[in-house]
Amino acid sequence: MHQEIPKQLDDLAKLVVDAAYKIHTALGAGLLESAYQACLEIELQKRGVPYLPQYLLPICYEGVTVEGAYRIDLLVGDQLVVEMKSVEQLLPIHSAQLLTYLKLSGNRLGLLINFNTPRIKDGIKRIAL
Repeated sequence: MHQEIPKQLDDLAKLVVDAAYKIHTALGAGLLESAYQACLEIELQKRGVPYLPQYLLPICYEGVTVEGAYRIDLLVGDQLVVEMKSVEQLLPIHSAQLLTYLKLSGNRLGLLINFNTPRIKDGIKRIAL
């Protein structure tokens, strides 16, 4: 049985979703992922929310640590993994990628946000461990 997500973490996720809505309303679909990430970083800064962009995540294989094997788009508040896309549609591999990032980082909540969609609400997927 899964533990409930703490309110503080849930509120952080809602803040990121709200920022994504604001960005998508202003810019629409069709830009590169890097443009949306830069805008989300601006929104987080304006709101005073700490984040780490392109957070390098090591993995351990056969007892050897491989530094920077994975790169999380944004680690928000040191506890929310945000993976951004600008693709025609989200695929199962995108969810699997976020799930792997959650497991490897030890975090419990992640957002997969695809900005390349007519309605942003159709491009947001929340995954919790």
